[in-house]
Amino acid sequence: MKKQQTRQAISDVATRLFIEHGFENVTIAQVAAAAEVAKMTVTNYFPRKEDLVFDVHEEFVESLATTVGEPVLDTTRQAYFDALDRRDALLGFSGREFAKLIVSSPVLLARLRELHEERESRLAAALAERMEPGTARAVAAQLATAHRLLFDEVLRRTANGEKAVAARVRKTAERVFDLLASGIAEL
Repeated sequence: MKKQQTRQAISDVATRLFIEHGFENVTIAQVAAAAEVAKMTVTNYFPRKEDLVFDVHEEFVESLATTVGEPVLDTTRQAYFDALDRRDALLGFSGREFAKLIVSSPVLLARLRELHEERESRLAAALAERMEPGTARAVAAQLATAHRLLFDEVLRRTANGEKAVAARVRKTAERVFDLLASGIAEL
């Protein structure tokens, strides 16, 4: 419990500093000083500076693999809309300043792409347990791409300060999942 509290406190301090000064303008040493911990403590919890922002990256990477059932598309679609109703952070929901932090940083956008790729690979591995690996990779690529596009829409609309983001994204998500239905609905 203490380790989790320390980890969260470091992440919270880092996020505040990044929002105030910009991601590229804050060092790990500055985060450590503001969090009142040693620099090594920060790097023990967060091996990469970017992971201070994406502190739920492990949950993010596992998120598609843990929600997919049978039939694949139906369960994934339902899980997405359930998370949309909750305004789940794993779909990109955050405060405007946090969203602006991400979209304004090439380094953070690159890390986010990596996380999306890791999530796709994890989903492909989970699907390969029940279907041919090539098919699993193809299905994972389609589902992960749909989620990545929707995540990006949530993030950018939030950063732009739009209202009713979930309602607008819901319409797009319905179209996206309908498009997928013609290709992978029976798997």
